Amino acid sequence: MSEHPVQKSHRTPGRAATSNPDVRFDRFTAQAIDDGWARDDELPVLRTEVSDETARKVITSNTSPDLSFDRSINPYRGCEHGCIYCFARPSHAFLGLSPGLDFETKLIARPNAAERLRAELSNPRYKPATIALGTNTDPYQPIEKDRKIMREILKTLRDFNHPVAIVTKGTLIERDVDILSEMAAKGLVRVGISVTTLDNKTSRAMEPRVPLPAARLRTIRKLTDAGIPIRAMVSPVVPALTDHELEAILTACAEAGAVAASSIVLRLPREVATLFRDWLDEYYPDRAARVMGRVRELHGGKDYDPEFGKRMTGQGEWAAMIRQRFKLATRKLRLDRSLPPLRTDLFAVPPQPGDQLALF
Repeated sequence: MSEHPVQKSHRTPGRAATSNPDVRFDRFTAQAIDDGWARDDELPVLRTEVSDETARKVITSNTSPDLSFDRSINPYRGCEHGCIYCFARPSHAFLGLSPGLDFETKLIARPNAAERLRAELSNPRYKPATIALGTNTDPYQPIEKDRKIMREILKTLRDFNHPVAIVTKGTLIERDVDILSEMAAKGLVRVGISVTTLDNKTSRAMEPRVPLPAARLRTIRKLTDAGIPIRAMVSPVVPALTDHELEAILTACAEAGAVAASSIVLRLPREVATLFRDWLDEYYPDRAARVMGRVRELHGGKDYDPEFGKRMTGQGEWAAMIRQRFKLATRKLRLDRSLPPLRTDLFAVPPQPGDQLALF
């Protein structure tokens, strides 16, 4: 049974990061100094701020051999879910913002994303291939409820019969079942739901604004019942903290209706390593050294090894053991399958107002 973190009054309520480290591109740095004046009051609630960005281009390309897709879309920069382990945190530094609390609280929305997507898909030189959503920040984070940028993107992809793969922890995806089920019937969509732990207190500490595990399992069931293929994602596996739950998570996801599964070990690029170590010291001081020892074992003695082919699977005996446990569990649960490729042959630019109708 997992031990739960002891509450401490100086944590930022509802946030995972315990600090706001300097932006690595800044010439100057700031350092907090104890001036001798004691403060016994708790920190105030840190409110979320959202700014709009006018996107000139929304489809991002990649050539990573570790990824199964070559293009993606991010409706938002930063993520209110606030997962302490999020590998996307360092990307906030490119905006002049900290990967710490800024990443969770100072968000950028791209309200014209669907409009730009329509223009890019309409380009005569465009060749369709699966677009991934949720690969950097979650498209179904809380602000999507009001902004509806993701829904407009899905409408556009549906109109073009364009394949899409979605990764999320957000139960808000249930809102878009009408679009997703229509696309699933044509072989145009698949969804990955991430479940990192089944323990509510661990989840609240590690990913403070993500729906609780039971809610995510219910989402798997609702989407499955609507004919949408679901891949259970046990990601990341945190050594000495959540790794003992691997089989239980896979079992719960299979019972909820998932038809496939994947798993990625914890990786801590750039500032994430420091943020995660500070979080461990704050929430799990009794096992912080053990967790980081396992992490370094996974990554060749370092907090993180970015080498392709190793960064997501890890290396060493512990990584091999996790892979074997995952293999045995998925085989037993019939989750050891690859989802069929999404269709690209249905892609077509829909008629636009003023277009001349085709003769027949």
